[in-house]
Amino acid sequence: MKNDVIQNLLDALAISPDNIPLRMHVAALMLQDGLFDDAGKQYQQVLEKSYGNRDAKLGLAACYHATGKCSAAIVIYEQLSDELSLPDQVRYIKCLLHERSTAHAVELYQRVLALNPGFSDEELDAQLRMPAQNGFEFEDEDGLLPEDDAYFLQKPSVRFKDVGGMERVKREISMKIIEPLRNPDLYQAFGKKAGGGILLYGPPGCGKTFIAKATAGEIDAKFISIGLHDILDMWMGNSEKNLHEIFEIARRNAPCVLFIDEVDAMGASRNDMKGNALRHVINQFLSELDGVATNNEGVLVLAATNAPWNVDAAFRRPGRFDRVIFVAPPDTEARTQMLESMLHEKPVGRMDAQKVAAVTENYSGADLKAIIDIAIEQKLQDSLAKGAIQPIETADLLKAAKQHRATTLEWLASARNYALYANESGLYDDILQYLKVKK
Repeated sequence: MKNDVIQNLLDALAISPDNIPLRMHVAALMLQDGLFDDAGKQYQQVLEKSYGNRDAKLGLAACYHATGKCSAAIVIYEQLSDELSLPDQVRYIKCLLHERSTAHAVELYQRVLALNPGFSDEELDAQLRMPAQNGFEFEDEDGLLPEDDAYFLQKPSVRFKDVGGMERVKREISMKIIEPLRNPDLYQAFGKKAGGGILLYGPPGCGKTFIAKATAGEIDAKFISIGLHDILDMWMGNSEKNLHEIFEIARRNAPCVLFIDEVDAMGASRNDMKGNALRHVINQFLSELDGVATNNEGVLVLAATNAPWNVDAAFRRPGRFDRVIFVAPPDTEARTQMLESMLHEKPVGRMDAQKVAAVTENYSGADLKAIIDIAIEQKLQDSLAKGAIQPIETADLLKAAKQHRATTLEWLASARNYALYANESGLYDDILQYLKVKK
């Protein structure tokens, strides 16, 4: 019966092909009926006429998830990450698991459980958590439980050679973190210890987390990645205890890279939160960074933020985050390397990655992945229609680049204003240099 209804609606669409609400209704019925490929085509037609249609994007992502095209679904979910319903969040996490982004999946699932305490999903529970005496323990990317409860340790295999571009960032991290461990006697002669903190800032999707993992891999160190949700607790005093325990785990496993994402959420100006419980967490964080009651030797703290102007100046004092590094969108050479890497083992025909890189200025790594996914979807359709694999070519990526704008542009516009009008200490001079703006 439902198929008859769908066919009748398709007949109506043939008469009125620009009727977006009708096409959305047809796509929803197809999705409910398990006609995922057909539903996806309908959503794509909606997006051709209305590219920013949120519901069509989410519907298309659901189709991608159902048909195993998880990398394409992830691109959409990342774009709409702040607007996802609970079912969309669950599909997003399952796609991340399919693509072996386990750490990110764990982080998102922890967030889902924090906001929905009674929620459970058999598939996710089986892969991400197992019963423990106190709640749940999460597995790491190798499927191993941590030796320290509550926070899992990773042993990244990526190295600096796996990171496209970022030569200046690698050089600064090397001098601050890597060389002190490789040449301890030399650094001790100058009174320099291995440890300390680096604050990475820049637009989203430009590899701040990846460079942190590569840092741990470069020195064969353990890696801990946390966000504010790993620390905060509804009971007074527990958040400070959680934060202290995280640092203790890092100290017990030195050398260890402790990566703190979205540190601006924790490092907001204390003057703006008098009486706020988070103020005590910030003070605890500063105390842990200083190593007041213990030794931070070998604990290498990297933090990332998209909004460095929201971070309390106390965080940037010597011994804390005394290196502040701008992670810019990849340059042309880096984009070329990233495109070649992302296209590796995919069916590729005539491809000039340099030509694509030349027209994708300001594109982040996530943006480059997005245009490849757009091109792949088109080539999949062509391959199905022609009954043979149609390889990706330069023209396909150039066409996809016209459909996907650089997501860094909004951030760069905001950063430019801060760099011009709130830059007394010269902290944001690197932004002005990148944008070729004279003060």
